Amino acid sequence: MSGYKRMRRQHQKQLIALENKLKAEMDEHRLKLQKEVETHANNSSIELEKLAKKQVAIIEKEAKVAAADEKKFQQQILAQQKKDLTTFLESQKKQYKICKEKIKEEMNEDHSTPKKEKQERISKHKENLQHTQAEEEAHLLTQQRLYYDKNCRLFKRKIMIKRHEVEQQNIREELNKKRTQKEMEHAMLIRHDESTRELEYRQLHTLQKLRMDLIRLQHQTELENQLEYNKRRERELHRKHVMELRQQPKNLKAMEMQIKKQFQDTCKVQTKQYKALKNHQLEVTPKNEHKTILKTLKDEQTRKLAILAEQYEQSINEMMASQAVSG
Repeated sequence: MSGYKRMRRQHQKQLIALENKLKAEMDEHRLKLQKEVETHANNSSIELEKLAKKQVAIIEKEAKVAAADEKKFQQQILAQQKKDLTTFLESQKKQYKICKEKIKEEMNEDHSTPKKEKQERISKHKENLQHTQAEEEAHLLTQQRLYYDKNCRLFKRKIMIKRHEVEQQNIREELNKKRTQKEMEHAMLIRHDESTRELEYRQLHTLQKLRMDLIRLQHQTELENQLEYNKRRERELHRKHVMELRQQPKNLKAMEMQIKKQFQDTCKVQTKQYKALKNHQLEVTPKNEHKTILKTLKDEQTRKLAILAEQYEQSINEMMASQAVSG
């Protein structure tokens, strides 16, 4: 029995060693998956950061171009207006000179009007002409200012619309990038879940197989020990029987009943072991394998009972032969 106990302890060590190995394997597997998740998160963050920098650079470039275009547009308007104003003033100057000469001629031809009055008329006419030209110049400057303000507003509006379009495009690009990253993350997590479940199933199968193998070995050892014990008892009984026969006759029927009882006791032990093994196997084995397991165990039980029956018959025959010799 000391050997049997050592075997049980050794089996327990094997199970513990396998469980530790499988746990280490699962820990390594989960660590690998966690690193993959962290790598994906870091890469996604880097990609979004690069995209943000690119978009900022685009907006800054567009802003510089827009500012330069706006300044150029304003300068073009101002240059044209300055040119128009210069032309207008030159035209006024020519017109003023012509009018001035015309008035002088008219006054020179008028001999009836006193000189002082003529001078007053000329001054009055010059004053009216200057006032009219000043109003015309002010009107032109007002129109130029209105034109400048209106066109600058329109140009600025175009710039704002274009900037808004660029910003909307950047937002769409960012959302598409985030959606793609989320889809990749979701697919990765599904793959992780599948690989983890496969590993769990494979480890469970490995552990169950070892347990079944150890239980079979344990039961086989128990059966062999029981058979060895039965043989030893049979030999002892046989020697005792021979000695009793030499001393006095023995009732053959009583001896047969004694051997039969030993056989029945052994069968009961075997049946009890079979039931225990069957229940354990059904607990640790998937349901779809129960039928195969039950058939295998039943065949093994039948074989072992046949061995016991053969030993029982052999014991009876040996007893009969011994009785015949003694007679």
